[in-house]
Amino acid sequence: MENHTNPIIIELNMKQIAKVNLWATLLLSVLFIIANGLIHQHLTITITFWSFLIFIIGYIFLIVLHEIFHLIGFVIFGKVKIKELDYGVNLKLGVAYATTTKPLKNSAMKKALLLPLWTTGVLPTILGIIIDSNLVVLLGAFLIAGAAGDIYMYKELLKFPKNALIKDDPNLPRLYVYTDTNK
Repeated sequence: MENHTNPIIIELNMKQIAKVNLWATLLLSVLFIIANGLIHQHLTITITFWSFLIFIIGYIFLIVLHEIFHLIGFVIFGKVKIKELDYGVNLKLGVAYATTTKPLKNSAMKKALLLPLWTTGVLPTILGIIIDSNLVVLLGAFLIAGAAGDIYMYKELLKFPKNALIKDDPNLPRLYVYTDTNK
């Protein structure tokens, strides 16, 4: 990395992402609940203390799993060693994170960014519709919307060549793009 100069910086505006997340959560929740109701020809919404508690536990579990799938993506797609991974919660920003100290090729980073969207958002939504569970459908909607930052970064990385090197900032929601890789 030392040979690469003047990286292009992709930085998340957390206030903007939070707004997108909120609106996407509301919109997807309503759409998915209506879709589930239409598919199963009934619309029943029941909120109990226990279903609310299960939702909160499921949501926290899926957020953790979301970050684990980023790590899995770094290992599978970026050939990152376990010792080059880091994860945790940034209390100041109010976000969970998964990162790697190793720069990845753009093609690998894009796959690692979207892997959790599919595994913790889309699959639970499909499962919720299959088993006719609005609770699971809502979890999927929340996790799809929660991937707004990953989707934004993916969209920004589409502008760069596949072999550009992408360095994840360990402390901030930011990527450094090095296009002068000479590879």
